[in-house]
Amino acid sequence: MGWRGTLRSIAAAQRRAEREAKRRQRQLERQRKQLDKMREVEQAAYEVETYENYVELLQSVHKECSEVWDWEAIGCSEPPEEPRRLLEHEAAARKKLEQFQPGLVDKVLSRTESKREALLSAVEQAQQADEEEYQEALRRYNQDCGDWETACELAAGIAAGRAQACLDAIKLSDPFSEIDELGSSIEFDAQSISLIQATLHVNSEEVIPSQEKRLLKSGRLSVREMPKTRFYALYQDYVCSGVLRVARELFALLPAHMVLVHATGNLLNTKTGYIEETPILSVAIPRRTLELLNLDMLDPSDSMGNFVHRMAFKKTKGFEAVERLSPSDFETA
Repeated sequence: MGWRGTLRSIAAAQRRAEREAKRRQRQLERQRKQLDKMREVEQAAYEVETYENYVELLQSVHKECSEVWDWEAIGCSEPPEEPRRLLEHEAAARKKLEQFQPGLVDKVLSRTESKREALLSAVEQAQQADEEEYQEALRRYNQDCGDWETACELAAGIAAGRAQACLDAIKLSDPFSEIDELGSSIEFDAQSISLIQATLHVNSEEVIPSQEKRLLKSGRLSVREMPKTRFYALYQDYVCSGVLRVARELFALLPAHMVLVHATGNLLNTKTGYIEETPILSVAIPRRTLELLNLDMLDPSDSMGNFVHRMAFKKTKGFEAVERLSPSDFETA
C-alpha cells in the first residue's frame, strides 16, 4: 500500500473512531435522561409519601398516649435507696501496687522508686475518682428523694380529692410538652378532682397544607390546590383529634370522671373586622364513653357525636364561633 492508501486508511479509522465516540455520546445522553427520569420519579414518590404521612399525622394525634399513672402505687412506694461509698477504683489501684515486683531492668536503671511512686499516685487518683462517683450518686439520690417526696405528696392530695393536686400533677408530669402538633399552649382548671377543664389553643389553619400531592401513572408528581371542602374537613379532623388526645392524656394522668376540652382558633370577628381567638369546639368527654371507642379506627370529627359538644362547622367555610360548655351543666361523682 502506497502512502496515499495509508493516509486514506488512517483517515477512515479516525472517522470510525469519531462515529463510535458520537454513538457513545448519544448512548450516555440517553442514560443520563433515563437516570434523570428515575430521579424525578423517586423524588415524586418521596414527596407524595411525605405529604400523605403529614396528613395522616394531622388526623391521628389521638392514637398515641402516655402511660397510665398509678397514684396509689406511687403513694405506697419506698423511698430511694441511699448510695454507698464504693472503693472499686482504689481497690484495683492498690492491688497493682501490692503486686508490683521490680524487674532486673528496673533495678539496673534505678526505676524501682519512680514506678512505685507512679503506682502510689494512681492510688490517690483512684481515691479521687471514687469520691467523685460517690458525690454524683449522692446528688442524684438527693434529687430522687425530692422527686419521691413531691410525688408522694401529690398522690396523697389526689387520694384526698384535692383539685389543686390535679393541677400540680399536670404541671409536674407535663404530658403535653412533646405534643407540639396540638397547639401553641394548653391551660387547665379543676373545680374538683372529678371534672377537669382544658383549653387548647390550636395551631392556625396554616398547619393544613394548601396543596395536594399525588403520583400519576407515569410516575410524575401532580400538585394542585386543595379543594376548600377537603381543606376544612382536614382541619376539622385535626382539631377533633387534638381534643381527643388531650382527654386521653388527662385520663391517663388523673382519676377524673369527665374532661371538658375547649379548642380555640383564630376567626374573623365580623363586628370588629379583626382576627380574634375564639372557641370553635367545646366538648364534654366522660372517661367511660372514651374507653368504649375504637380510637384506631374512628373518624375524629364523627366521634364528637358520642359526646355532648358544641361545634358549628360548614364544609365550605370551616369552623364558626361557639359558646363554651360549663362545668355547671354536668353532675359529677
